[in-house]
Amino acid sequence: MTIKKIIYWIATLGVCGIFLFSAAMYFTEYDMVKGFFEMLNHPSYLVYPLATLKIIGVSMILWRKSNWLTEWAYAGFFFNAVLASAAHYNAGHDIGLSYVVIPLILISYFLGKTVRQEFKKISDVSENKYE
Repeated sequence: MTIKKIIYWIATLGVCGIFLFSAAMYFTEYDMVKGFFEMLNHPSYLVYPLATLKIIGVSMILWRKSNWLTEWAYAGFFFNAVLASAAHYNAGHDIGLSYVVIPLILISYFLGKTVRQEFKKISDVSENKYE
């Protein structure tokens, strides 16, 4: 396994873990998350749809059957992280996790393009070998 693949999978699993943990918190600790949303002047009715979309986004990033959906999942995660960071910064909260999440998203996205293309080439060659 090359160093690119290792870095890609560490970043991807980090992104997926962070967003799955976030979604789990949204579902299991609804009252606490609702309080945070209201404190940041966000509508609380977004908690469950956002949690659901985070789970769908993680599955699209790991599954990667549709390039279009994968691109949208990465875009959604990036904008979620940037806008959440801005909201917390404006509220005077610590945004330390943003310095980890946003680079992980970018590393996973850009390395994923090369690593997955290499994997696709290898699988295409192995499929043609047996025809």
